[in-house]
Amino acid sequence: MQPDDELCLCFHISKRKVTNYIRVEKPRRASQISECFGAGTGCGWCRQFLQRLFDQAQPTGNSQNTLPSKEEYSLLRKKYIDEKKQQRNN
Repeated sequence: MQPDDELCLCFHISKRKVTNYIRVEKPRRASQISECFGAGTGCGWCRQFLQRLFDQAQPTGNSQNTLPSKEEYSLLRKKYIDEKKQQRNN
C-alpha cells in the first residue's frame, strides 16, 4: 500500500494521513486514531490495519510494511462487507 492509498475506505482517509496523525499526535492507544477524521469508525474493516500502523510507530514496533497492496486491500474489504451482509440476512 502506498502512502496516498486510502486506508479507511468509508471516510477516504489515506495511509499518509493516518501515519502523520500518529507521528504528530502520538496517540496512547490505537483506538484514538479514530480522532483522525473518523478513521475506523465506519464499517470497521480498517481497524486491524490502523492497529498495525500504531504498533509500527511504537518504539519497539516492527518497521516492516505489513499492509497489503491497494488491490488486495480492496478485494479483502469487499469480501468482509459481503460476509457482514450475509450474516445480517441469516
